[in-house]
Amino acid sequence: MQRKAIILVLLVAQPARSLRAQTQRPNAPGIADNSFLIEEAYNQESGVVQHISAFQRSLRNQEWSYTFTQEWPAGGQRHQLSYTVPMQHVAPAGGGFTGLGDIGLNYRYQLLGAARRVAAAPRLSILVPTGNEKHALGSGGWGVQVNLPVSITLSSRLVTHWNAGATVTPAARNERGEEAGVQAYAFGGSVIWQARRTFHVLWEMLWTRTEVITGPGQTRGEVSVTVNPGIRWAHNFPSGLQIVPGIAMPIGLGPSRGERGLFFYLSIEHGFRRQAVRVEN
Repeated sequence: MQRKAIILVLLVAQPARSLRAQTQRPNAPGIADNSFLIEEAYNQESGVVQHISAFQRSLRNQEWSYTFTQEWPAGGQRHQLSYTVPMQHVAPAGGGFTGLGDIGLNYRYQLLGAARRVAAAPRLSILVPTGNEKHALGSGGWGVQVNLPVSITLSSRLVTHWNAGATVTPAARNERGEEAGVQAYAFGGSVIWQARRTFHVLWEMLWTRTEVITGPGQTRGEVSVTVNPGIRWAHNFPSGLQIVPGIAMPIGLGPSRGERGLFFYLSIEHGFRRQAVRVEN
């Protein structure tokens, strides 16, 4: 569960991972279509900051993961900087541990503008080994991560998102101190139905393959398949503040059969300048 949790949290859930609710201004804001486990392709608007919390709890054991992500536009919507701080509770053989995971430092470039039917925003992340690998809370080494999210507007009420990502950790270590280079891959997609402007129904599917260290210089690949049905809704305030709660139920398929969980999401988005102007690309 520990390695799978890291992938869900960091690979697509910025990710996440991968977990935003952009507003649409200057009209009464809705929720720009995006997902929980799947990363959308819309950067933060100029002058608007977002605070994202995501919590996932396994129903099979006591393990859970929580991430806090803060996203900032860097001089406009084309460039975005963010960081992701994960907290985890893992229960490997021999006891449970709770603590900080590996922090992600992220940069995204709006390759295709969010105002178009098709949007794309590739991301590059540096994963800092702040988690304690001896307690299965981190990878034990610096990592580099890339992800390509693409968002496609199918109709006025239907939007889909697609992700392809990879993580490389050249010198990872496991709980026993054994070292090896590891890689991880993730592919997934989501469909969002706008039942109302401020109420969405979503369905996601995520495939991951993660290498775990089995000995010095030796690894084994583990595959996970997850579907994640859920809902989210928006509360808008005259000040421009938007709060978006959400809930979902991750379900394992195939090699992940039997896995069940609960996923909770909370986005708080507001302007940090006196007047926020949307920049279209």
